Amino acid sequence: MPAHAPADLPPPFDAEAVAALVGGSPAGVAVLDEGLRYLYVNAALEQLNGVPAAAHLGRTVAEVLPEVDVHTDLMRQVLADGRAREVTTSGRTWADSAVERRFWSVACHRLDGDGRAPVLVAIALETSATQNQKEELERARTYLTLLDTAAVSIGTTLDVDTTCQELADFVVPALADIAAVDLFPVDRHHAGRRRASGSVLLHRAGLAATPELRDTVDQFGGPGVDIEYQEGSAVARSLAAGRPVVENLYGDDRLSRAATSPERVAAYRAIGLHSAVAVPLTARGRPLGVLSLLRAGGSPPFAEDQDVVIARELAGGAAMDVDHARRYAREHGVARELQRSLLSEPRLPDRGIEMATRYLPAGQDALVGGDWFDAIPLGDGRHLKVIGDVMGHGVEAAVAMNHYRAMLRLLAEGDLPPHRVLERLDEWVERSGIDRAATCLVAVVDRRATVCQVASAGHPPPVFIDPGPAGARVADIHVGPPLGTGFGGYRTTEVPCLAGTVLFMYTDGLVERRGEDIDVSVGRLTQLTLPADGRLDDLLDQAVDRFGDMAEDDIAILASRAWKH
Repeated sequence: MPAHAPADLPPPFDAEAVAALVGGSPAGVAVLDEGLRYLYVNAALEQLNGVPAAAHLGRTVAEVLPEVDVHTDLMRQVLADGRAREVTTSGRTWADSAVERRFWSVACHRLDGDGRAPVLVAIALETSATQNQKEELERARTYLTLLDTAAVSIGTTLDVDTTCQELADFVVPALADIAAVDLFPVDRHHAGRRRASGSVLLHRAGLAATPELRDTVDQFGGPGVDIEYQEGSAVARSLAAGRPVVENLYGDDRLSRAATSPERVAAYRAIGLHSAVAVPLTARGRPLGVLSLLRAGGSPPFAEDQDVVIARELAGGAAMDVDHARRYAREHGVARELQRSLLSEPRLPDRGIEMATRYLPAGQDALVGGDWFDAIPLGDGRHLKVIGDVMGHGVEAAVAMNHYRAMLRLLAEGDLPPHRVLERLDEWVERSGIDRAATCLVAVVDRRATVCQVASAGHPPPVFIDPGPAGARVADIHVGPPLGTGFGGYRTTEVPCLAGTVLFMYTDGLVERRGEDIDVSVGRLTQLTLPADGRLDDLLDQAVDRFGDMAEDDIAILASRAWKH
């Protein structure tokens, strides 16, 4: 429980969970009750207001900040109808400032559950920020980009081991020098996971390390082996508490507690291991395993705030992917066995998909935005690719983007054609009260049928780049209205997509130019050619270099290629 939050807060407000999520955020975050009295403020808001956190609690905004324009009517509207709103406010706080009047962009959301008293969550970003605050926001944007990229890098298949290895590969070297993903064996009862000695037995499903440590870490146990963690280790404590545990491994005593055996202490010391964080992998309230991140040599030790938050978010997304894969394996096990008995040749796991992505924000002011992309395996050699653009920028657009992406992932489980996915998503958006429209392009690639089904909701058409001299072509597809308008009218178009053909999806920031017809802008993409080495990353570099230098909006690009085998 954070020191500045009262211990007797009524449900559904969970101060400990809120503090873990936003306590280290550079954005100021406050939680207010129905009387618009403070229940919680994070450290960033405490600094913005120049008032100790404890002095906020139980008082209204107007009482704490009498010289700030407080939009109480808007706040009460959010509490009344649950629709999120964004407002710009200004004034003076108690904090020292070089400017006479300061400005903030504030996003307000209602949080409630099970008929209990709702609370108001207000997220404030200062638009008159100092350079130091801009640097902190830049780091937050980097983390947002990392999370956005994780969506198409982790969980690309419905295979548990592949997902775990993708998670380990993704966090190295971005977050750690060594990463291990360990799962509870599925064939062992929950009560048997912890041994009488207090140790925990896990099955290693993924392991990654930086190049200089790659040869060394194999001695610690690679994928496929069982790992026993001692009682009191960071992994055992993390699983017992259900939360991340950070441990700085200075001295042999702490190294001995972290090591799976006494022999490992010398090995840990030899590679300069000095900091670790263990993050539980949990889905639907059930523990699945743990993600272990380790730093060695000259890497900085793990911090309790942003390092842990980003690791927990990545682990949470990956845990859902692992859970989906396990559910898929259970639900489709009988069907797969029947198929194997009927088919002359077994169906191998779908691994013939390549992908590369780019996300480039527009300018230095738009630190967060609403562009997103995603890739979701559907089974049977098919993958759903999506790219979208929520209108506007800032915290509100980013929040709306997360809602769109989460709803689309749920719809993908229904195995609908692209136009039906858009129709259902448009209906859900209208019912959910999201007040920001979005463009969206959905493509289902069936690499066994060499065809791509595409549907657009106000989004620019995809480009297909065929191998050989044929080159690039802009798909001729029907473009329906943006999502959130409630008009519907989406259609699926089938486009030939041979093995080795690149599907190039993008947001309008890549091509849109002031005063130029959009068809002319999109037509320039036919100049794209596959690099000599055929690498998708080089293709994206080419696209950004040739078309992105005059961009006035965020740019998101997703390029994928399917190989038939």
